[in-house]
Amino acid sequence: MNATSWLGRLKAGLTKTSSQIGGGIADIFRKRRLDDAAIQELEDLLITSDLGLDAAARLVGNLKKTRFGKEVSDQEVRAALATDIADILSPIAIPLEIDVARKPHVVLVVGVNGSGKTTTIGKFARLYKAQGLDVMLAAGDTFRAAAVEQLKIWGERTGCPVISGKAEGDAAGLAYEALQQATSRGADVLLIDTAGRLHNKADLMAGLEKINRVLKKLDESAPHDCLLVLDATIGQNAHNQVEAFRDIVSVSGLVLTKVDGSSKGGVLVALSERFGLPVHAIGVGEGAEDLQPFEAGAYARSLMGLD
Repeated sequence: MNATSWLGRLKAGLTKTSSQIGGGIADIFRKRRLDDAAIQELEDLLITSDLGLDAAARLVGNLKKTRFGKEVSDQEVRAALATDIADILSPIAIPLEIDVARKPHVVLVVGVNGSGKTTTIGKFARLYKAQGLDVMLAAGDTFRAAAVEQLKIWGERTGCPVISGKAEGDAAGLAYEALQQATSRGADVLLIDTAGRLHNKADLMAGLEKINRVLKKLDESAPHDCLLVLDATIGQNAHNQVEAFRDIVSVSGLVLTKVDGSSKGGVLVALSERFGLPVHAIGVGEGAEDLQPFEAGAYARSLMGLD
């Protein structure tokens, strides 16, 4: 996919969010001076659009410093906000780099059921295969037969071996076996799927801790990355998920999926401001090419409905 078509998909994907924010800004700034009342309305709009209290205060504060008392257009406000949002997001826009010297680089993928973990793994597999890397997949969500079958389909599509076990089997044992096989093969990347039963946090915690523990028996530095996959449609609940999984495992980075179905794309700004975790990729559709590295400037301008 070329850059132009991806940016078009990103902008289209963020239409629900940008329409909400852009329409609200247009309503506030129709031939109007930037006074205290306008500032308050704008801050309220940004908060209700899931950008969060801290980010909203920071953004309107910057606008107030440079334009207070001046007549401003909604286009000018959106452009200024896009620039400041890009500044907030730029430090966390970090692609997931694979260290081919590790043989394999182990990536543990976590998240609640329905967040898009398995699909994300398949898309990463496709991306790394296209880069000439040898990739293996481990179907560690042993409690969901559908997740195992879905990962096998992705394995067939991408030509990546999939390690799977019996239904409701020991996920840690499967991860151990997968790392053994990946090491013997000399694979570059091992992507491990996991269960996401956050409603039963004690079981989830025990399961993920066990996976971490057994992986370290073979490679004390594994897993080398732990990605938390978040569904963009959940909005502010994403904060709770980051906190919950961060309590269980050392989350090293985020992937945001289903941006195209969400009016809550602004939550990524709030997550950046609060947690500062790298955002490696965002997804704007079900297709294999619909997961792309996160670009702060493109996301910020799309969020504000700008080209």
